[in-house]
Amino acid sequence: MAKSNRKPALGRGLSALLNDSENVIESVKNKNADQIVGNIIDLPIKNISTNPFQPRTHFNDEALKELSTSISELGIIQPVTVRKTNKGEFELVSGERRYRASQMAGLESIPAYVRLANDQESLEMALVENIQREDLDPIEIGLSYRRLIEEINLTQDQLSDRVGKKRSTITNYMRLLKLDPIIQTGIRDGFVTMGHGRALVNVEDVKTQLDLYKQIVKKGLSVRATETLVRNAKNSSATTTTNYQPPFISQAASELETLFETSVTATANSQGKGVIKISFESQEQLQRILNKVKK
Repeated sequence: MAKSNRKPALGRGLSALLNDSENVIESVKNKNADQIVGNIIDLPIKNISTNPFQPRTHFNDEALKELSTSISELGIIQPVTVRKTNKGEFELVSGERRYRASQMAGLESIPAYVRLANDQESLEMALVENIQREDLDPIEIGLSYRRLIEEINLTQDQLSDRVGKKRSTITNYMRLLKLDPIIQTGIRDGFVTMGHGRALVNVEDVKTQLDLYKQIVKKGLSVRATETLVRNAKNSSATTTTNYQPPFISQAASELETLFETSVTATANSQGKGVIKISFESQEQLQRILNKVKK
């Protein structure tokens, strides 16, 4: 009788396969991989651990409760994705909101699609899936982009292709990570928008950045008003820097006026760099100044 090529039914012996403490599945060549990988199985929640590479750091409690209620009434429409590790455990690759909501709903098991994924692939899958979600805040998106570039070693062009976003869009999100952590938290909590953040990131001085942020929140300024506020602050800072005159400058100018017997002006910035202007009214006076310089 010809040998059957059909896979064994999942129901037969599946429990033993799932709980096999030695059965780590990293390749299609691993023992029993063909019976688990690529299939949707009903998996005990207690056997699932969260993804350590999960880019999402904030889960809205109210939204989770709503999802939990929906799961209680309708069940899970889209299975979570997991990979087999060891000791009968599976690790989430994607679907942590569904996993958490299922726990809240009191479910003992959930449908899960099992696939192969090494650590780098697991991280990339989790990051890319989360970036596509509409409820991620701008800071989470920026952090996800940065992790894909730094940990997966993608260029911004490669990242643009992976996530289907323009390179300029990726850059704008990542620039938000230059903001002070207090402002980043304000964006995540909805006190200000990404537009406010994009305006504030142009202010290099952290103290000024925070002062402007407080004004924006207190007055409820629009993005356009914030852009004007930032421009005015930068112009004011430039003027202050230009007119800054350390005490030693006035003393030096006074001594030079005595030496050259003419008007001398001096200006300097906060780093001590500056310009000296020596006035003269004739060629003869200029020559006398030069002679004194040469002595």
